[in-house]
Amino acid sequence: MFTGIVEELGTVKSVMTSRQSAKLSITADITLQNVKLGDSIAVNGVCLTVTEHGRNWFSADVMPETMNRTALGDLTNGRKVNLERALRLSDRLGGHIVSGHIDGVGIIQSKQPLDNAILITLQTDSRLLRYVVNKGSVALDGISLTVVDCGKDWLSVSIIPHTLSATTLHFKSVGDKVNIETDMMAKYAEKLLDLAQSADVQTKSETLSRNFLAAHGFFD
Repeated sequence: MFTGIVEELGTVKSVMTSRQSAKLSITADITLQNVKLGDSIAVNGVCLTVTEHGRNWFSADVMPETMNRTALGDLTNGRKVNLERALRLSDRLGGHIVSGHIDGVGIIQSKQPLDNAILITLQTDSRLLRYVVNKGSVALDGISLTVVDCGKDWLSVSIIPHTLSATTLHFKSVGDKVNIETDMMAKYAEKLLDLAQSADVQTKSETLSRNFLAAHGFFD
């Protein structure tokens, strides 16, 4: 689990790709303090497992599902990436609960100055937007942000200059991709509602069946 508060910008050292997967090597400092093999690190919001590490670098494998669902396939040597270590129970939750499991990709449509902030608008799959509400939380490239507005296939967020300069959004332009993770709570709420509706339909079906059978003499 993560909080969506980026700890530092890492730099892609190397990208080794196969047909559908990849191995990333990334240089970092803060993120590697007390790192161990098997630790989780969010790279642009994607939860990856440390498979190798040195004094100022680590490597992680990217499986086909992750390559297909995220923008990690666009990374090249020298690119900056947002890094965050996994949340400890003693940490403060400065952003919101982020799993590191990306739902899809958004494409930046505009970056507009808005007083002391930057308004960023993205286009994305309309299926993701059912989990997005005004003033709700969303993670873009692993950054916890508040939704300003949203429509059928777009959403906008406002970002302060400090966060912009300390994350990859500083380097991104119109047309660039970002990883999107919607609010986990919204997905759980949808699942619970679906289960409740299914149970309600099943109960009504059973009641109707018993009534029908009773009316036709199958029960005393």
